[in-house]
Amino acid sequence: MSNSPKNQNKYIRAKERVEELKKFYTSLMWYLIIIPFLAWINYTTNGFSYVWFLWAAFGWGIGLVFHAIKAFRLSPVFNRDWEERKIREFMREEEFHENGGQREEESWDDKINWDTDKNYNSSQRWE
Repeated sequence: MSNSPKNQNKYIRAKERVEELKKFYTSLMWYLIIIPFLAWINYTTNGFSYVWFLWAAFGWGIGLVFHAIKAFRLSPVFNRDWEERKIREFMREEEFHENGGQREEESWDDKINWDTDKNYNSSQRWE
């Protein structure tokens, strides 16, 4: 693996993704430890006449679902492609204003929609 800026960026993004997954699995592990413990406390104190531990399981479970959506990038709206497009859009907008309203010629990187998991998205056409 060479030390080109593109490879360094890929490495940084991959490392961030691993950190996201690690945080999710850590949260899941604690959920699977704490919720049964709360259920045991609930059973020993009132024999499940009122199952209050389900409130904690439900609340924490909702948070865990959102954490999974983020970690596994399951969101169809705000996924990585959307983030990359928005970053490029804002960078182009800033360049446009810095150049006094003049557009610079696009580079090949701008014309090809680089993706984090693939080399490029060939469905994008350049103008």
